[in-house]
Amino acid sequence: MNKNRFAKKPPMGWNSWDCYGAAVNEEQLLGNAEYMAENLKQYGWQYVVCDIQWYEPKAKNTDYNNFTELCMDEYSRLIPAENRFPSSKNGTGFKPIADKIHAMGLKFGIHIMRGIPRQAVHQNTKILGSDKTARQIAHHFSVCPWNTDMYGVDARADGAQEYYDSLFSLYASWGVDFVKVDDICVTEFRKWDNPYSARDEVEMIRKAIDKTGREMVLSLSPGPAEISVADHLCENANMWRLTGDFWDSWEQLYGMFDRCKLWENVVSEGCWPDCDMLPLGRISKNGTCHGGQNRYTKFTPDEQKTLMTLWCIFRSPLMFGGEMRENDEFTVSLITNPEVLAVNQTSHGGKEIYRDSDFIIRKAYDAENNVIFAIFNVSGEEKEITIDLEKFGFDTDKTLRDLWGREDVGKTENKMSFKTASHGAQLYKIY
Repeated sequence: MNKNRFAKKPPMGWNSWDCYGAAVNEEQLLGNAEYMAENLKQYGWQYVVCDIQWYEPKAKNTDYNNFTELCMDEYSRLIPAENRFPSSKNGTGFKPIADKIHAMGLKFGIHIMRGIPRQAVHQNTKILGSDKTARQIAHHFSVCPWNTDMYGVDARADGAQEYYDSLFSLYASWGVDFVKVDDICVTEFRKWDNPYSARDEVEMIRKAIDKTGREMVLSLSPGPAEISVADHLCENANMWRLTGDFWDSWEQLYGMFDRCKLWENVVSEGCWPDCDMLPLGRISKNGTCHGGQNRYTKFTPDEQKTLMTLWCIFRSPLMFGGEMRENDEFTVSLITNPEVLAVNQTSHGGKEIYRDSDFIIRKAYDAENNVIFAIFNVSGEEKEITIDLEKFGFDTDKTLRDLWGREDVGKTENKMSFKTASHGAQLYKIY
């Protein structure tokens, strides 16, 4: 299976983490799916992703319950908690939810942790397709530092590949289109002095997906991924995180410019370095992640436009994090501008071409090879920059189009000045 054929463009969707943390339920998942189908599908938004702990009955907020009981089948595979996802009863898993989402013309995704449940190891449960047990394939000191649910899988053990094969066969039977695998992107390339890195688990997961014959986007988390292993990531995954969890702070947003510059040459069809989710609109409904509970994003309107402009011209996947049913008019305007979203979906050749202490400029080309450029004011006050267009290889005496404003604003000249708000951005096309 060619993994790149079904992720030719950066995936666009919604993920439950930023608003519901570890405790999203069926009503919230389907409610956001319905909103997407009615309001966003026409703009390219299509994935609805249920994030972490869907197998935990006691999950209530953004915190993890250490060593808590999980819902699991006889073959060591986690299954949805029926009290949170009532349609999963009688062994149906996520299939009823996936069927409803597919009927809306959308795609369904889930989050998993790499490895095998500690609960399965302690109970020494079976592995489907193997005479080995959970205890025989678990790696005893490959554990996640921030979540107690799993042991890593020892790739050298008989039964290890069969475990991952059975896992993704189950997901395929549910109708899963997108799998976000966590605790695998950073740990996968640690410089350990032993042969048991999560790199092997990435490869087992890739094989397991391919064996199902189902088109599943593979997303790896958390970051920062290492540029030194870009080839391995491109070979096995469709998207991978460039940072840890991204939240609504200017410091994190400013730091993303460095990440984009580092990874800009890797961006290609089916291989999408991931700037992480868009913490926009109503977020943190179930907790207090990096700010107050049940709040609108702390980003200013100008910072929100910078966020969307950078993600789009870099061609990061777009995963909206807010409760979409509570979107205000401005939030909707950010995620339904077809000319801005087209930059994310169809541009190519994106590069940073200028940086000083106040401004950063990125350049790309649209599907017709017209120049697109973004101006970012990263200073603390409104400022003006004068650009020598010929220096950057921009054509003069051409039409200049403001993509955020969706209007032509004049002709290009040798030197042009642009006034930009503090922490704000402008996005133009020359044609």
